[in-house]
Amino acid sequence: MSTFEDYAALARHLAARRQAGEQGAAAESARQRDLHAAVDYLDRRLTAQGQRLDQLGHTIGSPPPPPGQPVPGAAPVAPTSGAPVPTAPTSGGPVAAAPTSGGLSAVGVPSAGRPDGLPPPGAGSVGGAAAAPGRPEVGAYPQGSPGETALAVPGGVPTPRAGELDPAAELESARRWADEADRLGQQVELLAQRPALLPSWSPMARALAVYLGCAGVGVLLMLVMVLASGVGALGLGTLYTWMCAGLPAVSLIAGWLILGRWGTPAVVVGTPPRYPLLGILVCFLAVPLAYCGYLLMFRALR
Repeated sequence: MSTFEDYAALARHLAARRQAGEQGAAAESARQRDLHAAVDYLDRRLTAQGQRLDQLGHTIGSPPPPPGQPVPGAAPVAPTSGAPVPTAPTSGGPVAAAPTSGGLSAVGVPSAGRPDGLPPPGAGSVGGAAAAPGRPEVGAYPQGSPGETALAVPGGVPTPRAGELDPAAELESARRWADEADRLGQQVELLAQRPALLPSWSPMARALAVYLGCAGVGVLLMLVMVLASGVGALGLGTLYTWMCAGLPAVSLIAGWLILGRWGTPAVVVGTPPRYPLLGILVCFLAVPLAYCGYLLMFRALR
């Protein structure tokens, strides 16, 4: 390079390299901002999910786990950033732990013979591509493989290596699990909004069935009282009092309590309807009408 054109070409080449480096740094900065924004969004979303699950657990009477107690089936928590992670020693001797964050990054270097037939470290040139220029088989950032030891190499590696986690892939996986948790949470809420008694029925049909059942029990008790009155064990005044007021009131109260206990969902907004007018109509008409039907049948048989 002795002419001005050569120096000018070199300057243009360096300027292009610098511009490409700046563009790469800007793209990496934008990627980091997007990752941080996604992490913040997932954090808020998971916090809201945890609060909703606590509310559902409190509603159904399940206390939340105490702080510090691990949740059954949860994965162990990884060490925090900045803490050294010990590596397994190999046959070459103990190896210092590499930090998980900072200006150094771990690169796998084999401690014994390579499975691909390349000589082990120390048998040939040492130092990667910088120490062996012109050799295509020697890379500046050797890839890790099973049985390798993690060593700290200054400068970092721009692309993910074997055994490392891709933040974007992990965030996408967390987002999918959050979507699945939302779907299951919605199913739980829908199930919690259905009562234990006749869950597939409408509230009106459920109330009608309960009041009819309680009125049917009252009719059976009325028949027992009629038989007792026939043998002289019960007076007519007591029979008519229970038939017109006592048994219908007991049937109405029983149906009201049953609807309040087993006909109310675990999660409900406001007070669920129990249709008292329907209960009064059914209970106070069923017992007298049943008695009238009994008298008609008895006279017809006579």
